[in-house]
Amino acid sequence: MLDMQKWMDIARERAFCRENRSGRLSGKIALITGAAQGFGKGLAEELYKEGACVVIADLNGDQAAAVAASLGEYAAAVKADVTKEQSVADMVRFTAERFGGLDLLICNAGIVRAGSVDQLEAEDFERVTQVNYTAYFLCVKYASVLMKAQREANPAWTGDIIAVNSKSGLEGSNKNFAYAGSKFGGIGLTQSFALELCPYGIKVNAVCPGNFLDGPLWCDPENGLLVQYLKSGKVPGAKNIADVRRYYESKVPMNRGCTPLDVARAILYAVEQQYETGQALPVTGGQVMLN
Repeated sequence: MLDMQKWMDIARERAFCRENRSGRLSGKIALITGAAQGFGKGLAEELYKEGACVVIADLNGDQAAAVAASLGEYAAAVKADVTKEQSVADMVRFTAERFGGLDLLICNAGIVRAGSVDQLEAEDFERVTQVNYTAYFLCVKYASVLMKAQREANPAWTGDIIAVNSKSGLEGSNKNFAYAGSKFGGIGLTQSFALELCPYGIKVNAVCPGNFLDGPLWCDPENGLLVQYLKSGKVPGAKNIADVRRYYESKVPMNRGCTPLDVARAILYAVEQQYETGQALPVTGGQVMLN
């Protein structure tokens, strides 16, 4: 476990990121999981531009280091397996020691294993649940210790935890139940964490993007969703990956996929507003709308 008194002492002395940074997140310290590629990398780049000190956490330590180096001196990298409790604790400890605290935790790491009920193996279902659901709990468990310490050291301090969820957390997903189930569960966690952590000045929200068609989650040639959906027959009549992509673009009123900038803007809104917590904000181009 993290040493509460030690992190309170660190919180009182945090200064590194408070100087020489400008933007909408000026002086804030952000930790982003799964940030070596895809949405996570794009979010790290956008938040860095807005003045945040950014910790790139990823299972691929070398790739995370490369991303941090490309950003500049106010970025750092840490190798982390978000499914392992000690690794998560070490990730939070690294953030505190490197930058002196934590203001914004973005739980972005996630995986997909698509398939029908009779096709998907139990081990794949469990792996998706472990990465997308259980790891969210672990990250909040340890980040909130540090955040509570900052609040105790400075009663005016406030922070944010934001889960990068999915439109599949807002409506079911045919032949993609493991992913959708983990994301539905993630919204339940978001609402519950929001209630528990609100007294400590910590807002907890989720952003729910859909169709990041140009990211590795979709485009990976072996395990990307375009390939998985083609193989599983999820898109009727699709003969190739291009057919699958066109099908998903056609479902979006704005007729395009989501970008990291779209999600970053939603995150900035969630951080800047002061009167909402426990919310799940769609970033879907109008494909999924809240009731």
